[in-house]
Amino acid sequence: MNPRSPHGELALKASPLVRSGTPAYSINLHFLNIGIKIYSTKGIRQEGMIGMRDFKAEEYFSLLKKYSDANGPSGYEDEVRELVIEDLRDVSDKLWIDSMGNVIAMKRGETDRKLMVAAHMDEIGLIVKHIDDNGFLRFSPIGGWNERILPGSRVRIRSKEGKWFRGVIGVKPPHLITPEEEKKVIEMNKLFIDVGASSKEEVLSRGIEKGSVIVLDQELEALSDYRVTGKALDDRAGLVVALKSFIETEPKDVTLYLVATVQEEVGLKGARTSAFQISPHLAIALDTTTANDVPDVEEHEAVAKLGKGPAIKVVDGRSGSGLITHPKVLEKLISVAKERNIPYQAEVLTGGTTDSSAIQLTKEGVPAGTISIPTRYIHSQVELLDLRDLHNSVELLKGFYESLTADWIDGVREKIIK
Repeated sequence: MNPRSPHGELALKASPLVRSGTPAYSINLHFLNIGIKIYSTKGIRQEGMIGMRDFKAEEYFSLLKKYSDANGPSGYEDEVRELVIEDLRDVSDKLWIDSMGNVIAMKRGETDRKLMVAAHMDEIGLIVKHIDDNGFLRFSPIGGWNERILPGSRVRIRSKEGKWFRGVIGVKPPHLITPEEEKKVIEMNKLFIDVGASSKEEVLSRGIEKGSVIVLDQELEALSDYRVTGKALDDRAGLVVALKSFIETEPKDVTLYLVATVQEEVGLKGARTSAFQISPHLAIALDTTTANDVPDVEEHEAVAKLGKGPAIKVVDGRSGSGLITHPKVLEKLISVAKERNIPYQAEVLTGGTTDSSAIQLTKEGVPAGTISIPTRYIHSQVELLDLRDLHNSVELLKGFYESLTADWIDGVREKIIK
């Protein structure tokens, strides 16, 4: 069946990953009296996929849209968590939520050696710190923001009942700005949110109050055959890779744990506690990395490029203060990529880090690495990635797991000298 239509190409293949999503972008078909919910993938192309075994762009788009469009600022990941549980319920030997709110799924292998795969559910957000008498909201950051992208942004504010209200970030109009002000980045404490209310009482009547959380209001859209843009691709892209790999992987020697972590953007908190609980022998984090293959960035500062495959992290953090990938883990990831003809990039990131940094320091130490999805404009409402990089990240993670043996893991961990 070739389901082409004026609305775009549609994914009809049954998949546990494409069971729910944003209703505004869904199309309900009734085929043989069975209701099938699928997602518009207008602009996504399938032809000409040389060397991309099993790559279905529309399936990746649908899955990524489901997770990107969901709202889950740090500490309030429940909307994303419910989607994760739905996708993992039928494919896990064990599935639970820990006291921090991490979702942990396990597939039992033939030995007690444990690989932990982590990807965070949370996105950067804002939080209401004051409501003035005229109904305007002042706010503070949750996570790391570039203040330059905030003015003029559309946002959503969560009420105490869990309902999301729309608003816009307003600023002084250009007619009133002085020449000196034009040259400056507007500080966050000078910005405000307008929810269309005329008084504080009207805002409070909606359930919006001091402490209400805020996210960017943006839906995932296709820009070209394989490239898409939206909010929270950091790290819903990594989460999609981790979920799809987990679902498609059959247990072997090593027991596989998937952890959808909380509060990565505010201190790697969920990774810390879940790793302590699991006590993994080995760990891989899935996250985005900056793709600076854009104008006015020197070639040597690009870090990674779109469409060139997953980035295998070598080091991150300032002066290596984040993760220095365990040499054996790095060697194994590169070896798998070469053996399976998976394109990859080496990543040296001079700022920022991922869940792996916290996991590697758990208890007696955990050999760890990171597979990164190159992404432009991270921590904005227009993050942009290439779906082919998502697919190749899935193939790399699956290949890494399938290559592991208990003996190899034992050889990587501690060696008794005497």
